[in-house]
This record gives sequence, C-alpha cells and structure tokens, in this order.
Amino acid sequence: MTRLSHLDIPFFDDLHREQAAALDVWCAQHLASVDHADTDAACRRLVTMLGQAGHLRWCVPAAHGGALPALDSRALVVARETLARHDGLADFAFAMQGLGTGAITLAGRPELQARVLPRVARGEWISAFALSEPQAGSDVAAMVCTARDDGEHWVLDGQKTWISNGGIADVYCVFARTLDVDGQPVGGPGGKPTASISAFVVEAGTPGLEIAERIDVIAPHPLARLQFSGCRIPKGHLLGAPGEGFKLAMRTLDIFRASVAAAALGFARRALDEAVAHAKARRMFGQTLADFQLTQAALGEMAAAIDAAALLTYRAAWLRDVKGARTTREAAMAKMCATENAQRVIDRALQMHGGLGVRVGSVVESLYREIRALRIYEGATEVQQLIVGRDVLGA
Repeated sequence: MTRLSHLDIPFFDDLHREQAAALDVWCAQHLASVDHADTDAACRRLVTMLGQAGHLRWCVPAAHGGALPALDSRALVVARETLARHDGLADFAFAMQGLGTGAITLAGRPELQARVLPRVARGEWISAFALSEPQAGSDVAAMVCTARDDGEHWVLDGQKTWISNGGIADVYCVFARTLDVDGQPVGGPGGKPTASISAFVVEAGTPGLEIAERIDVIAPHPLARLQFSGCRIPKGHLLGAPGEGFKLAMRTLDIFRASVAAAALGFARRALDEAVAHAKARRMFGQTLADFQLTQAALGEMAAAIDAAALLTYRAAWLRDVKGARTTREAAMAKMCATENAQRVIDRALQMHGGLGVRVGSVVESLYREIRALRIYEGATEVQQLIVGRDVLGA
C-alpha cells in the first residue's frame, strides 16, 4: 500500500507527498504491533507512538513543536487518509490530537498554548473536543451546560456526551454558556441563542469533572459522557472572549471537516484494494471473479466514486491553505460526498467477498463498521446538505 500517485496533482506540494510516503512506510512497519483488544490502551499507545515518531507535529503550529508555522489542512488530509487506509483507530488517535486542541491553537492565551500544545505534539497528553450534549448535537443552540463567573474562577455545570477520548483525555476543550455572577448570560452581541457560548480548557482530574458513562459503539473508540458539577477552572482557561465559543467551534470544524472526508477516502481506498485482490484470487466457474464483466463494472464504479470524492476533499483543503478562503461550503461538500461514497464502496467490496465479507475480523468487515460513524460525526450528511443548499441559495 505505497501507491501515492493520487497526490500527484497541483493541490499538493512535494512536502505533502514526502509526508504521505514517510507515514505510509511507518504505518506498514509499526501499526501491526498494536493490540486492539483493549481500546483505551491501544489508543494511548498509538498517541505515544505517533508522537515519538513526529507525526503529531502536523497537529500544532511550529511555535509549539509543530511541523509548519500554522495548521495546514492538506497535511491533516494527507495524514488522515494514509492512517485510515492502514488502521481506523490510528486515524482516530491522530485526528483527536488536532481537533481537541484546534481551538487552543486559534484562541488560547500564550501561556496556555505553551502548557498544552507541546505535550500534545509529543504524544504525552491526549486531547478531546467536548461540544455535544444529550439534547444538543447538531442543534448547538440547544446547549445547556453553563460556565458561571464567580469572580475568581469559571464554574462549569452540566453534561457533555459522545465525547471522543472521553475517559482517557488529559485535556478537554469544553463549550458552555457563560453566565455572570448573577447568573445572567454574557457574551457576544446580537442576542442569538449561540451568543453566550464560550470555550474553555479543562484538564483531567479537575475536581467537579466526572466520567459519568463510557459509551460503546460498533467500531470501538474511547467515548464517554462527561458530568460537570461545580467544576472550577482558572480564568485564563477561557479561549478567546466570552461569547466567541460558537464561532471558534465552527472555525475549528471548518479546518478539520475536510480531514473527516480524507479518513473516509482512506477507508474506501483500502476497501478497493481488498476487493481487487480478492477478485483476482477468487476462482469460480473456471475463471477468476475479476474476469466477470459485472465485477469489472463494479470496480470501475468504486474507483470513480473514490476519485470524485478525493478531488472535492483536496480542493477544500487547498482553498483554505493556498487561497485563504473560508471553506464551509467546500468542506461540507467534501465530507458529504466522501463519507457517502465510501459507504457505498465498502458495501460493494463486502458484497464482492461474499460470506468472507461478514466474517468478524476480516478487513472489509472492520471497514464496514468504521465508515458508519463518519456519516454522522462532525455534522451528519443531512447537515452538510443543508449547509451547501443554504449557501447555494445565498450565493
């Protein structure tokens, strides 16, 4: 799995192609040794390995141990596509180091950045992004978790759920409604439901932060529901100004949403590789499965679906990095098409494997479970459709 010709297009620089080649070799040499039986332990080990090998340097800016002066969407895309092609949990471990600290990179105070980001880049700390609540997933305006100013600290109360790395993270980026000492909302202008949402950094072990529930899903990842009960954090752990949390969350997701599409590409490319190998090896009716026109047509459709999604993904990352454009629409298109196309490609690959495809432990069976969540998290497909549709009407 060292074919990197899909990166030989103008959207990428030699730096990205070299990054992909080095990471591809590293994955082939090291990831097979990671035991996935204990998901938490595997995730911790993967973060440590990625940090020690220098691959997490793409998640933070150079000022704090990163590889480049600023976060580079194309580097994130290259890393996630490469990792996902080898191992879904390795992709998850990498992605959360960036997503969990993206808001700190964008709006953290210098002393807070200096405390958190180098440790994340070295794989010493695990990070998490805590936005969703039991009744506030896609509807962020329904958020009820609060952060009250008591004069000396911010005091957090409420719940967060579906939090990736919940239970194993060392640092959480938490979004909550800011209240003044009298319990009244404070924040940005306009009176919108999101105007009082702010972002905070909460370190694991802070009194008042409890892991209320661990959540099991079809493709095992560390997930949890968090409970905040009178959780007091320093004033300096506010990211940006009160009321800037919603915009900060959206800016962070704009950077990383294209990388979700890239992870889907990695899964889909691996599924196509597995389908091609199986079709060439599987003999039936005196010939191989690959000799049947029906198989050839299926493989052709799968390859085209992957490349179409790849071009949308790479365009979104390139526009942000090179043109400095806001890419909400382009990233939404990329995530929508890449995750949906990958689901179809993987389903077709599994079907092509017949009974072997549904055997627990087979590569395509694992991919089938891995891809499903990507159509939901960081904005479900339906949300991406709305983002694109509203932008088209606005344009």
